[in-house]
Amino acid sequence: MPIKIGELAKRTGATVETIRYYEKENLLPEPTRSQGNYRLYREEHIERLQFILHCRTLDMTLEEVRVLLQYWDTPDKNCGEVNILLDEHINAVETRMKELVQLKQHLLDLRQKCAKEAPAESCGILHALADNSCHLSSG
Repeated sequence: MPIKIGELAKRTGATVETIRYYEKENLLPEPTRSQGNYRLYREEHIERLQFILHCRTLDMTLEEVRVLLQYWDTPDKNCGEVNILLDEHINAVETRMKELVQLKQHLLDLRQKCAKEAPAESCGILHALADNSCHLSSG
């Protein structure tokens, strides 16, 4: 039984804007239209949107999702490229984790520049941000 976009949003947790965006990006197939020109979605739209949303919660790019959907749409195709894509994504996550650890240390170092409350004009954090000296200790 076809459903309107608001119901699709409610069932999947996506916003109406997100659904329209995925349609525009050709990640979701264009739905049929009612006589009143309402979008009408079917079960395959729900499944596909849930697939896309799950990929996005794993921080996959739209391009990665697009590739995965190509394999989803051709189930008899060898999934070697899917494995490669996921390995590359894992490596990107590991790199980002290292960058976040460095960022955290940088922020901790910056936090040490102002140990107690004081007038803003003498705040070591603000001064370090203003004169860029907060970047000198990072490697």
